[in-house]
Amino acid sequence: METPHALPKPHVDYDRFRASAPDAAAALAALGRAVDETGLEKTLTELVKVRVSQINGCAFCLQFHLNLARKLEIEAGKLDLVAVWREAPGYSVRERAALAWAEHLSGMNRRPIPEDAYAALRDVFSEAEATSLTVSVATINAWNRIAGGLAFTPPRRT
Repeated sequence: METPHALPKPHVDYDRFRASAPDAAAALAALGRAVDETGLEKTLTELVKVRVSQINGCAFCLQFHLNLARKLEIEAGKLDLVAVWREAPGYSVRERAALAWAEHLSGMNRRPIPEDAYAALRDVFSEAEATSLTVSVATINAWNRIAGGLAFTPPRRT
């Protein structure tokens, strides 16, 4: 019989992180606001943040962004199948391009980004949108490493 895996003991919780590193927390929040202010669809960036948090195995960020995605009324079917978006119906051309780009950026430590990946992104997004999306992916990757590394306890599902 397999022994149940114990949940990680939080090293620092989210509130303590914000209290002990207020400038870092504010800088990351400012990056998120900067992307929001560009007009890039919030539903798109939240879907991407859910997928990147899945890839990185960050329970805190995954639950946090699932909660936000539900508040934005992103279809449950999209959230349920985002891990297998390539094989699932219901994703727009923009969502598919954004998810592919997010996966390339989040996996660049394991494999180089294909030469044609940015061109494929630009087929669907303007240069400004592609740049904003890249900042959004970089920011959630940073949050995943902070929340995962410090073992933040996931928020309650809302």
